[in-house]
Amino acid sequence: MRKGKQDAVRGKLFTKLAREIIVAAKDGGGNPDSNLRLRLCIQKARENSMPADNIKRAIARGTGEIEGVTYEETSYEGYAPAGVAVLVKCLTDNRNRTVAEIRNIFSKRGGNLGETGCVSWMFDQRGVIQIAADKSDEETVMMTTLDAGAEDIKVEDDSINVYCQPSDLTAVKEALDAAGIETESAEVSMIPNNIITLSDPNEAGKVLRLIDALEELDDVQQTYANFDIPDEVMAQLDE
Repeated sequence: MRKGKQDAVRGKLFTKLAREIIVAAKDGGGNPDSNLRLRLCIQKARENSMPADNIKRAIARGTGEIEGVTYEETSYEGYAPAGVAVLVKCLTDNRNRTVAEIRNIFSKRGGNLGETGCVSWMFDQRGVIQIAADKSDEETVMMTTLDAGAEDIKVEDDSINVYCQPSDLTAVKEALDAAGIETESAEVSMIPNNIITLSDPNEAGKVLRLIDALEELDDVQQTYANFDIPDEVMAQLDE
């Protein structure tokens, strides 16, 4: 039973990764050397042990060498319990199905699906590169990336995060590569400009269940939300 569940989780992850690769190849071509988005998608797929054949097929579908379903990017916005803003990025072949599923989750989990623009103004689009804290140090990363366009560097938990404008992500990543600094991930993300701290375990649990339900959908690629749960509250939820 456990292996079956693990296989299902892995299959769902591979589906999401393949869609990202297909769209990246469709938009920017199938050569990862000249298509940063595709290169990052491939790196992410490899880090998650996606088979090389799966990656090649996804690229071929994106470039049109292999026929397949066409995916389009779309996003949805709404509120979770406690007024938490939620931004959902999707890749779908059927907008009507996707919006119906997302609306149903918001409704059942105590949230509200809103109109376009209702929460996106609360987020800034930034390039984010994550480096394991044991692979380098803050000062070295700063000296390596500032001239390439890095705007902010923060040590958070066990990682060093480099923030930049999306247009500078390629240059910053290449500066780190040239310096031999290994990166864990590099992507364009949506960073909330204000955070809601969920100190009530009941409210925190409701928000987490809504986010988890959204991320279970095949069409959902990323969810962004502006909440933080203190460690002591998370400990209560884990009990």
